[in-house]
Amino acid sequence: MELAPDLWPAVWSTFGLFLLVGFFAQLVDGAVGMAYGVISSSVLLALGVPPAQASATIHAAECFTTGASGASHFAHRNIDWKLFLRLAPAGVVGGAAGAYLLTGFDATFIKAIVIAYLGLLGVFMLTRALREPKEEPPHVKHVIPIGVVGGFLDASGGGGWGPVVSSTLLGRGHAPRYVIGSVNAAEFVVTVAISITFLWTLFTGRFQLEGGLAQGGAALGGLILGGVAAAPLAGYVTKIAPARLLLGAAAVLVMVLSIWQGVTLWPRLLEYPIFGEVAHFTGLR
Repeated sequence: MELAPDLWPAVWSTFGLFLLVGFFAQLVDGAVGMAYGVISSSVLLALGVPPAQASATIHAAECFTTGASGASHFAHRNIDWKLFLRLAPAGVVGGAAGAYLLTGFDATFIKAIVIAYLGLLGVFMLTRALREPKEEPPHVKHVIPIGVVGGFLDASGGGGWGPVVSSTLLGRGHAPRYVIGSVNAAEFVVTVAISITFLWTLFTGRFQLEGGLAQGGAALGGLILGGVAAAPLAGYVTKIAPARLLLGAAAVLVMVLSIWQGVTLWPRLLEYPIFGEVAHFTGLR
């Protein structure tokens, strides 16, 4: 496909933006085990990308970044295989269901739900950054439901596997080394399953891409290259920047983007009767 000369500046600026987004998001994700999808999804939605397309783009990029991360954890023997074998199949089921359902709903309504969800994740991430982790005996009970919920929210919101699964397991007292290693390795399997589901819905006509393919490809390429470039540096970053500081910065960014997106989306939401009634009742209209 040949591009008109006047489109190249926009394509390169999109690529550069998502190169930085992918790099920063992967640094945070590698340091604290979460936030790549949340940060990337927040930026894509803020730029007007439909929720299903944003999630599909992120998971296509994560096939590369989580693969590199999982291979690194495998090489360093950071994977608890009992935990991995519980999380991965559960996450695949939840992720495939979330991806399929996301492509069948009205984009504006789903975007409002996703924005609210990401905003809540930002608050959750900030509380994780501000407080000390719990001291509880480690156990592996209820891991399968956690994996199903984490996979579903990850697919439907473009991020959530790390914040839901890693935070829950770390909060219950599991060894951080094996939690982050096992969750990241399982995330690769979950991400591939979600991406395959999006491809299937695309080929069957349930899901259609919107906007310019060139800029979409530039965003995807930037996320991949930025994430892969940052993956080997994550360990070094944890030595020079506290993980809690990185997570806090990411949380603030996600909350600010969610608020901004909510404000810009509000006039379109008023077209829905339920939102119009709520706005009238609360005096927000």
